[in-house]
Amino acid sequence: MKQQATPVFIDPTTDFGFKRIFGTETNKDLLISFLNELFRGRKLIENLYYNKNEHVGDIEEVGTVIFDLTCTASDGEQFIIEVQRTPQTNLKKRMLYYGSKLIADQAPKGNRRGWGYTISEVYVIVLLDGFPMPDGNSSTEYLHDICLCNRDSGEVFYDHLGFIYIELVNFTKGEQELTVDLDRWLHVLKNMSKMDKLPTYLRKPVFEKLFAIAAYTKLNKEERDMYNASLKNKWDAESIRQTAILEQEKARAKGLEEGREEGLEEGRQEGRQEGLKEGEHQKALAIALKLKNMDMAVEDIVQATGLSAEEIEELK
Repeated sequence: MKQQATPVFIDPTTDFGFKRIFGTETNKDLLISFLNELFRGRKLIENLYYNKNEHVGDIEEVGTVIFDLTCTASDGEQFIIEVQRTPQTNLKKRMLYYGSKLIADQAPKGNRRGWGYTISEVYVIVLLDGFPMPDGNSSTEYLHDICLCNRDSGEVFYDHLGFIYIELVNFTKGEQELTVDLDRWLHVLKNMSKMDKLPTYLRKPVFEKLFAIAAYTKLNKEERDMYNASLKNKWDAESIRQTAILEQEKARAKGLEEGREEGLEEGRQEGRQEGLKEGEHQKALAIALKLKNMDMAVEDIVQATGLSAEEIEELK
């Protein structure tokens, strides 16, 4: 769809848009709906509590939004989720740190005798909106559901610490392929800012509320300024990422060219050396033939030319 100068809907993958849609108590039904789709039946969240509306761990960073949530499932079980819209730097290590911190923070303060390590389940959910997973492979998967498992058998070792990565860049389904609500959510997150109205295939209460909240005209002047600044930050970050990729490609191409030239030069050097060796060998054969025609003993010709007795015997 055509991008308009003044958008009809905000971009939900900006910091401002992400917080406006998912970060308030009045909109938590949207977050519950999205999370339930991500768990695909493993969990059914009925309620959630924002432990901290927003925090960024121990270090303030641009481009990081984190929701620390306590969720209550349909069976009364409680578990902890951290939802992030995050930059790429040290992604896996950062997520491991945040997940581990959520576990460590459950330990009672002071005397822990009798505690028994009764920790709640912990899940870290990461929305990657402008870049792929930094694992070096060419996977086209858009949903990565990860837990601890046995390296050899693949059997799940511990499934109460999980990581779900949503790789929006790989989500390419068209309108006719949106068969489940998870598909519809990902389609909306990726494309809503380019839409000019609520499509008929999204006519469900949860998406009607989502589009109403995301309407650009609903923002006051201060909110519009905040959104535009957030959008610019996203564009700047993407520009920096693309520039880094281009520089890496240039460096790689330069390295390949230098390697090719070095290889060609080595080949030329080896060719010259081989040529010299071949010239010397032919000269030795000519001398050996003359000595042989003078009836010199083969052993003496070997000593004089450095050729083998077999080569000298074959000379005619």
